[in-house]
Amino acid sequence: RVVGSAQEVDLAVLKIDAAGLPAMALANYDAMHQGEVVFAFGSPEGLRNSVTMGVVSAVARQPDPDDPMVYIQTDAPINPGNSGGPLVNVAGELVGINTFIFTESGGSQGLGFAVPSAIVGFAWPQLRRYGHLHQGEIGLGLQSITPDLARALDLPKDFGVVISDVKPQSPAAAANLHVQDVIVRVDGKPVDSFFEMFCESYARPAGDHLRVDILRGHETLSTELVVGERVDRLDRLSDDLDPEKNLIRRLSVLGLSVDDRVSAMMPDLRLQSGVVVLGRAQRSRAVNAPLAAGDVIHAVNGTIVSTFQELTVAMDALVPQSPVALQVERGGRLMFVSFSLE
Repeated sequence: RVVGSAQEVDLAVLKIDAAGLPAMALANYDAMHQGEVVFAFGSPEGLRNSVTMGVVSAVARQPDPDDPMVYIQTDAPINPGNSGGPLVNVAGELVGINTFIFTESGGSQGLGFAVPSAIVGFAWPQLRRYGHLHQGEIGLGLQSITPDLARALDLPKDFGVVISDVKPQSPAAAANLHVQDVIVRVDGKPVDSFFEMFCESYARPAGDHLRVDILRGHETLSTELVVGERVDRLDRLSDDLDPEKNLIRRLSVLGLSVDDRVSAMMPDLRLQSGVVVLGRAQRSRAVNAPLAAGDVIHAVNGTIVSTFQELTVAMDALVPQSPVALQVERGGRLMFVSFSLE
């Protein structure tokens, strides 16, 4: 079952109810190099436990210059069904998680991409604990500098990273950073690309201090900012959560009725009623319901449930081994989640 997911890094954490399973070590991303031999495992086209071999074509490929996410590029053949499988080095360590390919034919063309081990190592403990990512907040909008952008804005450099937005009342605003400032160093390390800025700031926790050197026009300035706490809407909803009163035992989840407060924090809800899932119950094995934090339950076996109490009553009325179909709103999309009660 899914215990956490993060669309921004294309990762999810699954729980398997088994003990004594061996774990694969994460490779040191900083030690990875172009030309290193790697193996891609997966189930391409449903052919389970397949393996292909290739090399690391690029250690940090950034497909979108305005998206900080980077990937390991490999020519190891990756096809539909490899996604989610491991990319492994010759030492048997996890280099990355296979995620997508560039293709015109639908099959492998030697352009495969994997989420790097460094991002996996940062993300999975948080997904396991919270169900989503906890990141520090600095309040900056950043973009890669292109030659056209540099000419149009008369920037002092035609490459690197420029500040495109400063969030009001953020750490960046308190540090007196401005739109069109060009970032040149963070904590003394040169920043010549969005990727380098991503590496220096992405995993910084709240309370960390960052020394940022910038170019403002042709003047070099230095400032220090304190990383703030990015408060997730689910965290805010969890503030007053009672592990006993908000427990839906037959689903092994903690839930909250969608009321005016919840609706204000989840403005994109399609249906303004139901029960929002805020987390899974610890040490509970009552059912293996495939629910994740942020899901909103609207109906049980076709019967609408508008409140926590209605959902509890509907679940308690079911006998063991009953089939269950929950109507769930997930990411703005309505869907059915089905399973059997234990």
